[in-house]
Amino acid sequence: MTWGAILGLALVSYLFKAVGPVLIGARPIPDGTRALLDLAAVPLLAALILVQTVSTDGSYSVDARLPALGVAALLIWRRAPFLVVILAAAATAATLRLV
Repeated sequence: MTWGAILGLALVSYLFKAVGPVLIGARPIPDGTRALLDLAAVPLLAALILVQTVSTDGSYSVDARLPALGVAALLIWRRAPFLVVILAAAATAATLRLV
């Protein structure tokens, strides 16, 4: 059941990617639509990250992942190198799980 759903969603995703250029062709995307697409990407990604962080088995749970996400967000906001962000978030989660 799960593999079928994953493969079905992957197929639909690739179909959308294939149909887009066919429908649009050589026409330019209007500036308003382009701006909307640029603005929508960041909140959608942030929502996906948050849902994956606080959900476990279909229910919400707050564990070591949430503070680790907070540390990562703070370091990204402070423009830390990506490796530092990953190591600090992992260290935060590991430390909290030990406690």
